[in-house]
Amino acid sequence: MRVYVPSTLTGLARVHEAREAGPAPLAAYAVTPALREWYAEGDTEELEYAALTAAARASLGLLADDPEAPPRRVVLAAEVPDQSVDQIGAARGPFSDDDRALVRVTVPIPWRKIAAGHLDDPGAADDVRAAAGALPAARAGDDDAAFTVAGAEGHELMWFATQELRDLIS
Repeated sequence: MRVYVPSTLTGLARVHEAREAGPAPLAAYAVTPALREWYAEGDTEELEYAALTAAARASLGLLADDPEAPPRRVVLAAEVPDQSVDQIGAARGPFSDDDRALVRVTVPIPWRKIAAGHLDDPGAADDVRAAAGALPAARAGDDDAAFTVAGAEGHELMWFATQELRDLIS
C-alpha cells in the first residue's frame, strides 16, 4: 500500500540518518475505503493526490510544533505491506476530508521502501510559515486562519527521487 508520511526537513534528516521512518506507530495518509466512498468519482491518481494533500496539511501541524524547522512541508511517499497499516479514516472535525485518509503504520518504514519525497519550493516559505502559525485557529473554525492555510496549499509540492533527498538536508 502506498502511504504518505508527513514530515519536516528536520524529520527528513532524522529519517535519512536512521535509514528508516519511525518509531512505529506512524500517522500517515493513504487511499482508504472512507476516502474512496467520499470521493467516489475520483480515479486512483486523484485519490492519491487527496491523500498526499492531507499529509501536506499534517506536515503544517508538525511545523507548528517545531517553529525552528525550516518552513517547508515535507511528505514521504512509501510502500508498506497492507497488513502493516491500520485503517483509521473517519470523518470528524473541520478537516474531516483529511481524516478520511488517515492511517496508522504499525512498523518502521525502511529507507528502501520510501519511493519519493514531496517538498515545498523554498519560495513558499513565507506562506508555509504563516499557515503553520494559523493552523490551530483554522482547526478551531476561524475562516481567516483557514484562508491563510489555503495560501500554503496553493503551492504545489515538488517531487524528488530518494537519491535527491540527501541534497535537500545538507
